[in-house]
Amino acid sequence: MLYGAMNTPLRSVPKEIRDIGKLGFDYIELTIDAPEATPRKIKEQKKEILEELKRSGISIMGHLPTFISTADLYESIRMASLKEIVDALEAGRELGMKKFVFHPGRIAGMGRYVKGVARACYLDVLSRVMEKARKLDLTICIENMFPDINAFMEAKEFKEIFEKYPDIKLTLDVAHAELGTKKNRTAEFVKAYSDRIGHLHFSDNFGREDNHLPLGTGTINFPRIVKELKKTGYDDTLTLEVFSRDRDYLKLSLEKIKALWYKHPVKSF
Repeated sequence: MLYGAMNTPLRSVPKEIRDIGKLGFDYIELTIDAPEATPRKIKEQKKEILEELKRSGISIMGHLPTFISTADLYESIRMASLKEIVDALEAGRELGMKKFVFHPGRIAGMGRYVKGVARACYLDVLSRVMEKARKLDLTICIENMFPDINAFMEAKEFKEIFEKYPDIKLTLDVAHAELGTKKNRTAEFVKAYSDRIGHLHFSDNFGREDNHLPLGTGTINFPRIVKELKKTGYDDTLTLEVFSRDRDYLKLSLEKIKALWYKHPVKSF
């Protein structure tokens, strides 16, 4: 198992690599977002970033832009969003990224009243992203979402995508699976798509908002979830999305998930 952490795009990418490496992670999941981690900026800092990765002894994977509009009803906005994604894929590949997380598009505005139309808009963007990823020999891992996105929250919503794209993988976010439900949905995703899981996101919350809390500080039953995941034989990448100002909590979360995955349930959970 490889354990990673996500950068904060408000901070310098080389410094984020250095800080995450010092915490003992295997890789950084670089979210390619403004203001400090846009495709243009990471291309400009390519040499420095590659040197810092080598110096820190960690690898890198990508998280495609989050704050864009791939399900917008306006084609011009969708195409501008698509350009940002394509630029991110190309820039990430130059840095050695082979795997990228991709958010389904948020259905907002008038799209909430014509969700089928908005979903079709997003699926069109997805098809173009997959075409580009294949040309670059990159892996796309689509992520399960939460209520505010208004789509792709339930396991059944991914059936069409996995049938159409045999090469797409799932980023299973166990924190998202806790939101808007009385029972965490991780087991449903594992049951439906155990062979398609290509990446994991772990953080904690109280079932209401995507708080990105340290493990063990919310209501998520991590021992049960890890047990479900280990049944699948999963042994790839797991990113901790713990966004605390004090990164001691990020390091503590790393220690907790390692102990839980490889040894026995941690009593403090």
